[in-house]
Amino acid sequence: MRVKDLSKRDRPRERLMASGAAALADWELLAVLLGSGFRGSSALDLAAQVIEHCGDLGALSRSEPHRLLAVPGVGPAKAARMAAAFHLVRRADAGPERERISSTSDLAQVCAPLLQGRQQERLIVVVCDTGGRVLKRTVLTEGGTDHTPVPIREVIREVLTAGGAAFGLAHNHPGGSLDPSPFDVEATVQLAEAADTVGLRLLDHLIITDAAWRRIPT
Repeated sequence: MRVKDLSKRDRPRERLMASGAAALADWELLAVLLGSGFRGSSALDLAAQVIEHCGDLGALSRSEPHRLLAVPGVGPAKAARMAAAFHLVRRADAGPERERISSTSDLAQVCAPLLQGRQQERLIVVVCDTGGRVLKRTVLTEGGTDHTPVPIREVIREVLTAGGAAFGLAHNHPGGSLDPSPFDVEATVQLAEAADTVGLRLLDHLIITDAAWRRIPT
């Protein structure tokens, strides 16, 4: 059966988009990568044949492109696509370890380079996964010399869009004061409540100056 003859809910690509890659079997994921089959064989059929030819998924990931050309229906384009995909995975695994937030001081260390020496207030958002690894660090807003807004919805959207499970915030006080304003305290409480509503965790909200940092209590 051709993939396009399957119901939309059973097609690998549509299932991946709806439920995530973890919902698909190995051969279904490979079918999405291949994109098409050949002469009466669907992409699903071809994916199964490729894995069988190599022995298992691990062997496939180590196969040279020319070996894959021995599978009927696999041309240079498909062979190169598979080799490139697996090599990208190896590069990602060999890359530097992501920064990890396991304490308030870790958060301060990650945010300080973006805040110290600035003459305007900035709000930094650090998005983390469930293990505390940093997925994203970004300047969300930048204001005047004594105030920058804390847009609650934008913060939450930023974390969800990045696929985060937890996040920390920090902003600077160019004047050097570590005392949180009533607005700082109120915004922190609102953020914690908003995060809890959507299943996220607020790690901390910090004030960072050129010389020190301080946690804003919730």
